[in-house]
Amino acid sequence: MKTIKILEKAKKDRVIFINLQFTDMLGCLKEVTAPVQSLPDIMKYGAWFDGSSVEGFARIHESDLYLKPDPDTYAVIPWLSSPGGNTARLICDIYRPDGSPFEGDPRFILKKTLKMAVDMGFEYNVGPELEFFLFRNGHEKLLPMDSNGYFDLATDESHTIMREITAALETFGIDVETCHHEVAPGQYEVDFRYGDALTTADRLLTLRVTVKAIAQKYGLRVSFMPKPIMGMAGSGMHVHQSLFNIRAKKNAFHDVKDKYKLSKTAYNFIAGQLNHIKGMTAVLCPTVNSYKRLVTGFEAPVYISWARTNRSSLVRVPHWFEDKPNSARIELRCPDPACNPYLAFAAMLASGLNGIEKNLKLSEPVEENLYKFDEEKLASKNIDTLPSSLYEAINELKNDKLIHDVLGKHLYNRYIHIKTKEWNEFKMQVTEWEIEKYLDI
Repeated sequence: MKTIKILEKAKKDRVIFINLQFTDMLGCLKEVTAPVQSLPDIMKYGAWFDGSSVEGFARIHESDLYLKPDPDTYAVIPWLSSPGGNTARLICDIYRPDGSPFEGDPRFILKKTLKMAVDMGFEYNVGPELEFFLFRNGHEKLLPMDSNGYFDLATDESHTIMREITAALETFGIDVETCHHEVAPGQYEVDFRYGDALTTADRLLTLRVTVKAIAQKYGLRVSFMPKPIMGMAGSGMHVHQSLFNIRAKKNAFHDVKDKYKLSKTAYNFIAGQLNHIKGMTAVLCPTVNSYKRLVTGFEAPVYISWARTNRSSLVRVPHWFEDKPNSARIELRCPDPACNPYLAFAAMLASGLNGIEKNLKLSEPVEENLYKFDEEKLASKNIDTLPSSLYEAINELKNDKLIHDVLGKHLYNRYIHIKTKEWNEFKMQVTEWEIEKYLDI
């Protein structure tokens, strides 16, 4: 029935091409384009592609894979419309020739982890806050498109761009709740409606490609790099999370009698995430540059702790209106926009579920400014720190069996290999800082 509806929609929308989209291991969006005449066969059987050409996928001798579209992700791409016809997209799952799911598909890994939650009686909902920079093209150094700061009024140019981004996202069925200027010049944030993790991961990928397409139209360059300019605030992707109790049909994180209005399930979930945060940092903060953001002084989390009002903590408990118990949630503040959202959400969920299964006890909250703590005070409260480099994060990932199991042997081994190669390339670089610091020794 869904296939028939997609074919009818494509005809009504005057679609002449279909972009079949998927992500590689690193979260980069890929696509295969087909004429709409092929859509009936693609919906029924799938579309073959060479997996050996995609980062982290199959080897040469096992390269044949095929894409199977998810009908729920059908949407017309607004910036590719033309008088001659339109282009639509479908986000796809990846399969092996024998019909089994490809274990290196990030979307499959998230689906598999979500099934673990369902088996425990939970649905996993997330709401990411995606930050990014807009730069002007044609300049030798990065030039932000404006000089505004946090929540500053939009200029005519920025208002036009953000309005067009919002309108484009709505054509994909994405309801933007707010968008605003962030701390640094040229830095913005877009927040959309809270939802199930799979749909939200799909929407994040759509948001990234949409922002890039609209920015390009206005002669701008968008960057989701965590720390593009030294001395300025970096771009994060804080993720709000909750579990919904399927049987009781209510938010599993809410307890009206608790000081923080959180349930025991929520505390166990936080404990699990804090327990595995070092092991999953290489997934949540996946680049060399990610660790230039995770430093003190820019509101980015460094210390492994939790609190309500303390924005230097890693996990924060946001306020919500008392008559909206389903809004009970926690916020993990270390992920950044460079991550693969499918893998990030899978790792976050699995670690939280592990805390529930093992009934892990949560440490006391720290509501003080952790950036003002000295080493002695941090040690007295048993507050540990996140990895300070991709190298440290890779080693922590190697030591965390749970995150290894979440990623699966296929993707885990390739991820470690690619990220180790990235680190080795970086450590051989000679930077301008080193030249200025050491040239005249």
